[in-house]
Amino acid sequence: KRHAKMVATLGPASADRAIMTRLFKAGVDVFRLNFSHGSHQDHRDNLAAVRAIEAESGQPIGALMDLQGPKLRIGAFAGGGAQLDQGARFRLDTSDRPGDQRRVRLPHPEVYAAIGSGQQLLLDDGKLRLKVTESGADFADTVVEAGGRLTDRKGVNVPGVVLPLSPLTRKDRIDLAFGLDLGVDWVAQSFVQRPEDVAELRKLVAGRAAVMVKLEKPAAVDRLDEVIELADALMLARGDLGVEMPPEDVPGVQKRVIRACRQAGKPVVVATQMLESMVDSPSPTRAEASDVATAVYDGADALMLSAETATGKYPVESVAMMDRIIARTEQDPAYRRLMDAHHPEPEATSADAISAAAAQVAQTIGAAAIVTYSMTGSTTLRMARERPQVPILGLTTSNQTARRLPLAWGVHSVLSQDVEDFATMVINACELARSEALAGPGDRLVITAGVPFGTPGATNVLRIAWVKD
Repeated sequence: KRHAKMVATLGPASADRAIMTRLFKAGVDVFRLNFSHGSHQDHRDNLAAVRAIEAESGQPIGALMDLQGPKLRIGAFAGGGAQLDQGARFRLDTSDRPGDQRRVRLPHPEVYAAIGSGQQLLLDDGKLRLKVTESGADFADTVVEAGGRLTDRKGVNVPGVVLPLSPLTRKDRIDLAFGLDLGVDWVAQSFVQRPEDVAELRKLVAGRAAVMVKLEKPAAVDRLDEVIELADALMLARGDLGVEMPPEDVPGVQKRVIRACRQAGKPVVVATQMLESMVDSPSPTRAEASDVATAVYDGADALMLSAETATGKYPVESVAMMDRIIARTEQDPAYRRLMDAHHPEPEATSADAISAAAAQVAQTIGAAAIVTYSMTGSTTLRMARERPQVPILGLTTSNQTARRLPLAWGVHSVLSQDVEDFATMVINACELARSEALAGPGDRLVITAGVPFGTPGATNVLRIAWVKD
């Protein structure tokens, strides 16, 4: 009964088939394999468990691999960390020596090449702030503007600078080959700065999975339309993005990104710190509940849990809580008004014309569901773009497509047998709508398909059917 979907990250707290089953039953639609952590064997075992749950439930489940990307990190300290006081001098360099209160290793020459005097450097997710006073090919002298304790391997952000870095490290390429062979459905690309970064990944993926771009860099937001055009979906990763841009700018960017993705008919995931307090607490703060609801009101296709399900004490409770917040928000009359108010104009294609008409017909006749037949899933995604009031039963003969569609707003994905004529199409749609508990005897369905059957991108038929006893 829920339109917005849920993505849950697997980790030590949830790397157990029994817990994964509970997460799925509590409402998870897509499981995320975070390749910044864990071994290849860990990810293999987790995906095997997801596929076993899928087989038991008969419901397609998406698997998302998240590449680590070119994360900038400092080296190690002699004592595990050092106190950096405000106003103190501090050097970053390429020396292998352990760090202390005066210096630490930053093994990224690309950073030194791109920065100059006056550049700000943010460490440990922005908790510490340095200002560059002088830099060279292998060092940067700085003054501490905001101090604190800095420990081993903390991240470094360079706001306002497009770094000459490939978006795919050697580790990413090894992980990508492994994940594609394993059979993941989505590949998430981290720290994208330019559209060319996405094109590089698409070439490597070669259609074996769908590509999701994580928006973590303001440079990518500045070229949003170009990035969306190359991606199959986007993830608004508000953690790193909120470090590199003023926090007060993030809510507006969230709304802009969601509207742009809906306009393009591509799924968008809102992520990071959604129910962060539930890592240690069985209930969220009221502000977190409001944050989840805001993403739903904005029209996000999916919301993601990270540490809450990967390392938290209450992974199942976090999913159940997010499920309740989403469901309650979607019951608010204001939610439907917002979805209709931000309705994008259909493009001049038969698929858009049929999708817009199907949503209108379903509302007019009080249909129980809209059924889409789609080999590639493109027509089903165009239907999701309409944000209809009724569920979308996405039927496809492709197992790959069936596992990608659970990420999309309002889509109940089902792997279906191929159909050869109208009569079989209608019978199949009605039977599956009943078996999936989306319609009952006497209910009406709105069905979209393409003729000739099995031809990708040929949606040109709209049919009304009655579910018989």
